[in-house]
Amino acid sequence: MIEPILWILFVLACVLVGVVILLQEGKGGGLSEAFGGVGQQTFGVKAEGINKFTGWVSLVVVVLAIVITKVRTGDTAVQLVDPPASEAPAEEGK
Repeated sequence: MIEPILWILFVLACVLVGVVILLQEGKGGGLSEAFGGVGQQTFGVKAEGINKFTGWVSLVVVVLAIVITKVRTGDTAVQLVDPPASEAPAEEGK
């Protein structure tokens, strides 16, 4: 019962992360510019709110993925692979 709700939240969080990342303004120079003098605005006050929001939503995606995995592995009704057949004990006295 809870697994479909978790999946819906997971998909919505993934879509939200994608939208937020696409809405962010590109800085042009990549990672090398981020450590130079011009790219320091990337980590400045202007981008702080959107960066925090992106981080929190990404954390929600990771937590939901872990919870979904725990719910699926704890559920005995869902088996993706058949358990291995147990071997019969060897006959003694032959």
